[in-house]
Amino acid sequence: MFEREIETATRLARLAGETILRHYEAGFVPEEKVGADDLVEPVTIADREASRIIVDGLSDAFPEDGILSEEEKDDAELRLTRGRVWIIDPIDGTAGYIAHDGDFAVHIGLAETGVPIAGVVFLPFHDVLSYAVKGGGAFSIVANGEPTELQTSDKRDLATITMAVSRHHPSARMFKIIERFGSPRVVSRGSVGLKVGLITEQICDVYVSPGARTKLWDTCAPQIILEEAGGRFTDLFGMELRYDRADLQNRNGLLATNGAVHNAAVESLKPLLREFGRVPYARGA
Repeated sequence: MFEREIETATRLARLAGETILRHYEAGFVPEEKVGADDLVEPVTIADREASRIIVDGLSDAFPEDGILSEEEKDDAELRLTRGRVWIIDPIDGTAGYIAHDGDFAVHIGLAETGVPIAGVVFLPFHDVLSYAVKGGGAFSIVANGEPTELQTSDKRDLATITMAVSRHHPSARMFKIIERFGSPRVVSRGSVGLKVGLITEQICDVYVSPGARTKLWDTCAPQIILEEAGGRFTDLFGMELRYDRADLQNRNGLLATNGAVHNAAVESLKPLLREFGRVPYARGA
C-alpha cells in the first residue's frame, strides 16, 4: 500500500536534496520573506528550487491530489476540496541551512481527509532518509544502506528522558518546561523533522515546541513517521493535529514523544500552560 507514493516522494526528496546541497556548497545569498504568519523569516534560492522540483513531480504523478508547499501560494479553497493533499517543506530548518550547521531536512507528507498517511523526511547533509505509511511501520535508510525499522523508546518517567530542543529558537518558556519535566538531559538541534527523528532513533524521547510559529508542512511528514515508530504527536494540550484546514499555523504548539511518556507530558504541561496564559485555540476551517 502506498508503494508508488513513497517511491515518488523518495525520488523527489533526493532530487531536491541534490539541488539543496549544490547551493549549500557553492554559496548563496540569504533573503527574507513574509511567512504564513505574516512575520519575516529567511528563505534561499534553494528553498524555491527544491519546492519546484517536488511540486512539479507530485503534480505529474498524482494530478488529482492537492498540494501545499511552504514556498508556493496556497489555494486553500481548492486544497480543501481534495481528499488527499501533499504537504511539503522543501527545506525544514532554513536557519540551519544558512548557518551551515547541517540541521535541515526535506519534508514530503501525504494527508488523507486531514490525517497523515505517508511521509518522507530526508536529511541531505547527513544522507539519512526516513519514511512511513500508515499501518506499515517506519524505516530509515542511511547513505546507500538497507532500510532499518524505527522504534521509539519505552521510557515513562519524565525525569529520565532526553529532550530534543530547538538550537535556533531558545526561549524562557522552554527553560521552564525543561525544569518542570525534572531537568532531563537536553539535545539542541535544528529542524522539526530532525528533532522528531531523534525520537524515532531512541536518541531522544520528547520534543516540545511551545510557540505557535510552526506550520502544517513542519509536522505532516514527521508525524506519520513518529507514529509508525510507536510515538505520538499532538499539540501541547494533547489534541490531535489536523491537516484539512485553511489556517496553516500550529497555534497550540507541538508535543512529540515516544508514546509511553505522552500522557505524563501532557499532564505536566497543564500548570505551565495556565501560567503562560495559553488556552486551546479554537480550530476552524
